[in-house]
Amino acid sequence: MSASRLEDIKAFLRLSDTLGTAGQPTEAQFAAVKDAGFDIVVNLALTTSSGALPDERAVVSKLGMEYVHLPVNWDAPMVEDAARFFEVMDANRDKHCFVHCAANMRVSAFVYLYRVLRRGVADEDAARDLHRIWVPEGHWQRFIEAVRAEEKGKGPPE
Repeated sequence: MSASRLEDIKAFLRLSDTLGTAGQPTEAQFAAVKDAGFDIVVNLALTTSSGALPDERAVVSKLGMEYVHLPVNWDAPMVEDAARFFEVMDANRDKHCFVHCAANMRVSAFVYLYRVLRRGVADEDAARDLHRIWVPEGHWQRFIEAVRAEEKGKGPPE
């Protein structure tokens, strides 16, 4: 059996040298995440999401990476979820972050917002990456608009 590669992880997308996103990795694929130099894993999926590992924290910690679980309800993402995500990402700016959910849809929306609102990435560049995964509509488009409205007028984090 060959070793797992990042590209084998569902919907993997490398956005920079320090940021990668994906759907749910298998236990074996987390070794590829570690081997690729990621320091921290941020999981936005619920423990009941498709393919969720029973004890992902233990799997990730055993490999020597930090683990942060910020479960986001697919049917009801909240502005508060984005605020917590932004705090985690801001606190770990100096680390290589691997962010995942079940299918990289939740994550792609959150990372799109973070890159535009907190990292100064041009909207069209961040949107292009978001749309490589999906085009949010309905409650997800309303969520994006609500987060943008909440962040409007806030300066960059200290």
